[in-house]
Amino acid sequence: MLSFLVTAIKVIFLLGFLVFIHEGGHFLVAKLCKIKVNEFAIGFGPTIWKSKNTKTKYALRLIPLGGFVSMEGEEERSEAEGSFSKASIPKRIAIVLAGGAVNIVFGLIVYFCLVSAMGGNISQTIQALEPEYGARKAGILVGDEIVRINGKRIHQKQDITDIMEQYKGENVTVQVKRNGELIEYIVEPKEIIGKDTGIYLGVEGDNLTTEIVALYPSSPAEKQGVQIGDIILKVDGKDVESNPYKVVEYINESENQEIIFTVKRKEEIKEIKLEPEISYTYLLGVEFAKAEDNFANNIYYGFWNTVDFSTSIIENLKMLFTGKVSANQLTGPIGISNMVAKTKGIEDFIYLVALISLSLGVTNLLPFPPLDGGKVVIYLIEAVRRKPMKEENELKIQTLGAAILIGLTIFVTYNDILRIF
Repeated sequence: MLSFLVTAIKVIFLLGFLVFIHEGGHFLVAKLCKIKVNEFAIGFGPTIWKSKNTKTKYALRLIPLGGFVSMEGEEERSEAEGSFSKASIPKRIAIVLAGGAVNIVFGLIVYFCLVSAMGGNISQTIQALEPEYGARKAGILVGDEIVRINGKRIHQKQDITDIMEQYKGENVTVQVKRNGELIEYIVEPKEIIGKDTGIYLGVEGDNLTTEIVALYPSSPAEKQGVQIGDIILKVDGKDVESNPYKVVEYINESENQEIIFTVKRKEEIKEIKLEPEISYTYLLGVEFAKAEDNFANNIYYGFWNTVDFSTSIIENLKMLFTGKVSANQLTGPIGISNMVAKTKGIEDFIYLVALISLSLGVTNLLPFPPLDGGKVVIYLIEAVRRKPMKEENELKIQTLGAAILIGLTIFVTYNDILRIF
């Protein structure tokens, strides 16, 4: 019972706070633009508290899963002084964009502070070279710092991984710094053949788990009926002992065309056969030293880690719209509540706050009505036409978009319930 209460408080705080700063962004910019704000509310449903004797009504409502800023002339056009509908298009766009922008900035700041405080970064300075790999053969030495690959600046280890994946085994030009001098080498990456099932394992604290948290669309695992939430117990009859590294090891070691996964699904034990796809990884054969744990390094790596974090959110959205990520993997309030329940420690919770804030901000700015990004599109059309869209047409567009979003929310919530229960 206590655990449930703690989770409920964390969920209410997380969603309530993120909604508060989102609506607060709209509210503050509206005030700066001298737009009359009739009500600023957090939550929906019956009012449990409201201010008195103020021009703007401030209210807390019973259901802490949303909020709104009600501006004069926003829902229905008004000729009154301070009306939103009479404001200039740049002002209206600024007000509408402010909510998502605040969520994005807040999420990035929180994530940056978190990763900067943690330290433990990996440098680009080589501390060991693998024999029979391209880097050693080319003449690169221990102590060299990798500066560029194919002319692209290397800021952190992940940059090297991304570039090697991009060039898929082609020879690359590696620029290193040695004793203050820049030297270039042509390196032939080594191809490592692996087996890809399309399974993504979960993270609990600082450790991976054998619980499946995502499936790549059209992957062998998805095609053969593996489900999100399944916990891998055995691979080809070998007990993985809750060790995710053994899952990877046994998959790659298997000489069978089909691999048998023994999984726990809710209270059932199931065996699933699947044929993995061959995957390729390209390595230089270098091992990097840890970066010195000081303020300057933590800020530097924290910044570039944050850049990767933000671009990954955008890439995931692109993958969703191009069909590379299934809509089945979207998460709604129930799924978020389950994620909050699984957080262990303040770092996990803060990371989740940053992730959801950034995701909320980016999603809200998508050009789809009735999201804020969709409203901006309508205002831009108005600017091009030099006259506002008919009120009834705008209402139809917003209503249709809302209906689609409600349907998507029901679909996502249904999937969340299936995954949890």
